[in-house]
Amino acid sequence: MLVEDDEEIAVRLARGLKAAGFIVDRASNGDDGYMLGRDQKFDAAILDLGLPGMDGLSVLQMWRAENVRMPVLILTARGTLTEKVKGLNAGADDYIAKPFHTPEIVARLHALTRRSSGAAHPLLSHRNIALDTISGKATVHGRSVALTALELRMLTYFLLRVGRIVTQEELAEHLYGVDDSAESNTIEVYIARLRKKLGRDLITTVRGLGYRMD
Repeated sequence: MLVEDDEEIAVRLARGLKAAGFIVDRASNGDDGYMLGRDQKFDAAILDLGLPGMDGLSVLQMWRAENVRMPVLILTARGTLTEKVKGLNAGADDYIAKPFHTPEIVARLHALTRRSSGAAHPLLSHRNIALDTISGKATVHGRSVALTALELRMLTYFLLRVGRIVTQEELAEHLYGVDDSAESNTIEVYIARLRKKLGRDLITTVRGLGYRMD
């Protein structure tokens, strides 16, 4: 989720994040950002501090008070040490001052999402599958496998949750934007494609519950 009121910055950053494989939902003021982060599940949030309506620091404090645990990267023109300390003490996970470089934002977001799932290294692996989350290259038994952007996002999600049941609703929330729609049979199609490319026994269907990477 991107909470940024500057249209030019938001468009540029969203374009770079989407090119890196992220799904981006945006709020342009603090009140909408607070409600979006409270009501929807996101892997991470980029939060500006100088927002119209509720300011970014208040948004962050309310999220944390309501047990919203997603990693939060503060991105703001307020780059003084005092402002950084305030943001981190309020519950931010990282802090970048404007002006910024999009590749650094992408790298920090990858690091935050990995750490929140308990995987600090950019190389994810399970059984004979390996995925470099930076380059987006996947291999099976050391041989490269071509994946679409959505297949790559789905594989990353499963690799960060090996052994856990993942519901269709959870997959849809993390693979598509808030304003997008995804039917259950669409998820099933992509599960079938991953099985075909990576191994049919890699992802198990747990009847009535969802899927699990074993």
